[in-house]
Amino acid sequence: MVIEMSVLFARTFFMGFSVTLMALLARLRVLVQQVVREFYPVSEDFVVLECVWKVDKFILLERKSKRENESQVFAFIKWITNAENFNKLYLPDSGKKRFIAGEISKLGKGNITSTIFSYRELCDATQNFHPSNMIGEGGFGRVYRGYIKSTNQVVAVKQLDRNGFQGNREFLVEVLILSLLHHPNLVSLVGYCAEGEQRILVYEYMVNGSLEDHLLDLRPGSRPLEWQTRMRIAEGAAKGLEYLHDVANPPVIYRDFKASNILLDENFNPKLSDFGLAKVGPIGDKPHVSTRIMGTYGYCAPEYASTGHLTARSDVYSFGVVFLEMITGRRVIDSSRPSNEQNLVLWAQPLLKDRRKFTLMADPMLEDNYPIKGLYQALAVAAMCLQVEADTRPWISDVVIALEFLAKKKLEIAIFKSM
Repeated sequence: MVIEMSVLFARTFFMGFSVTLMALLARLRVLVQQVVREFYPVSEDFVVLECVWKVDKFILLERKSKRENESQVFAFIKWITNAENFNKLYLPDSGKKRFIAGEISKLGKGNITSTIFSYRELCDATQNFHPSNMIGEGGFGRVYRGYIKSTNQVVAVKQLDRNGFQGNREFLVEVLILSLLHHPNLVSLVGYCAEGEQRILVYEYMVNGSLEDHLLDLRPGSRPLEWQTRMRIAEGAAKGLEYLHDVANPPVIYRDFKASNILLDENFNPKLSDFGLAKVGPIGDKPHVSTRIMGTYGYCAPEYASTGHLTARSDVYSFGVVFLEMITGRRVIDSSRPSNEQNLVLWAQPLLKDRRKFTLMADPMLEDNYPIKGLYQALAVAAMCLQVEADTRPWISDVVIALEFLAKKKLEIAIFKSM
């Protein structure tokens, strides 16, 4: 019975956002009869009442936004990122599960401007997803380099795991978020494919890969990132978070800030990618979002890891971890190091309390080519972001101000080199 309600809501939601509340409820009443007759021999009237009450409450809560269409999309993002709700989007069909999520292509006129690719087009673009074109692999699937002939465009093609509910939810969230949010420090979504059970995302191709490639997985013979480049990357990544936290309405919590999710273009300008774990932030008087704990071990804020309470300052903690990686050249978790150095944050905590030991934390690959004062200031920013108590961490907008200053200190580096 609960399943029918959710399916009807999803189907109706995808039909368009300009539908009035009364028309929506009328359509729901018709659709619910069809679903009940097809799948479940239960009382139709009772299910109709339940469905109407749920949807009525959901819509009324979200009608306060000035941009009604976008607020409803964000409302759906908020709803779909709840695992229990997401699982209700599946209906039994001859012993199998069919994907209601495939209706993404019908979501709201004008809200999704990305290209809808056929599976055949993306097979052609990636040479049938040939292993030689694979440029990355993660928990949700694989990423391939591709070439779209019709637009003469090189792209990154992420094929999600078809067997995972999680990958399917990530697909929905990422398409919606990247269709609504646009910023120089967020990766651009070129298009997507939702053909059958295929869930594929197509992004702009980032020539220089990820920050992790240049910082933690440096190939033999490759030059390490210079200090100033690191500060510029940190500044841009922080501006991407600032946009999500302070400009997006409602705010978005990224929830998976890490070096592998920071992509670099030909000029090493950073762009945040992989928004599948993103959550719509707390709205109104709510201090946090309560959610299932996800993300990457080592990057999660302590309060989120222990309670599931998520706030914008949870992202600030994750930023602090990545910034510390950029300063030290160390992985957040490195089992190849001595036991007392395997956890980057725990290793750094006592050193951050003694300025005389700050130079011990600088990445040896920099070969002392960094400004001493700049190192001190950068470590101070990292230390503030890594405060155990969330309320004592700075807002990301404050971090941006500090990094704008650090990213422009070229003169001091030149003076330091000449000493």
